[in-house]
Amino acid sequence: MSIPILTYHQIDIVPPHGAPFRGLTVSPAQFRQQIAWMRRLGYRGLSMRELMPYVRGESTGKVFGITFDDGFRNVHRHALPVLAEFGFSATNYFVSGQIDGSNVWDASQGVPPAPLMNAEEVREWARLGQEVGAHTVDHVHLPALPPAEARRQIETSKAALEDLVAMPVTAFCYPYGEQQAVHREMVREAGYDNATLTQRGLARADDNPFGLPRVHVHCGTNLFRFLQKCLTRHEDKRRGD
Repeated sequence: MSIPILTYHQIDIVPPHGAPFRGLTVSPAQFRQQIAWMRRLGYRGLSMRELMPYVRGESTGKVFGITFDDGFRNVHRHALPVLAEFGFSATNYFVSGQIDGSNVWDASQGVPPAPLMNAEEVREWARLGQEVGAHTVDHVHLPALPPAEARRQIETSKAALEDLVAMPVTAFCYPYGEQQAVHREMVREAGYDNATLTQRGLARADDNPFGLPRVHVHCGTNLFRFLQKCLTRHEDKRRGD
């Protein structure tokens, strides 16, 4: 069984052509259309916590994963109502050191600052049945760090978010998708259940649960291409393994 795990960043008005990383913003209307079509086709959108039994082959059904990177406030504003409308759950990977902050890690690329969720919005996200995942403390390049600092980023983000929402944080996402075998082991040892990459592909039972591929959704992903990515072998042909 191959399962698409969708990757989103911002759900908001798409920046003008030529803006840095413009593709990482999907419009609210486009997001709703994509989610509505998956529901129409009989699929259920799930957080990583709820999806993992299907990924491991312990459960079967028409399911797909929904993930958001970075914890942008516009996801709370625009995506949360859509998830509630269709009864779907999703995982949002939060940068624990930037709660109520902004995407400061993008500044060097010329990306305008965008606000991230504050503490109450993160709590509401969790309270409404959505999953809080970790994305390190500072959105760092893990392979560039000394091992002790990489471990701190992985462990401290988990602890801080668990304190914030008063529930276990078991899903992790590697910033920039950058990781090595040692980082996968650190994530496992920290007590996470799964971790996702930026590598393209559909998740399978024989995948390392701490190195799961995902399906990237951009503003230029029209409905035909979106369904092709989710429902065919299109993404598996682009796996890096």
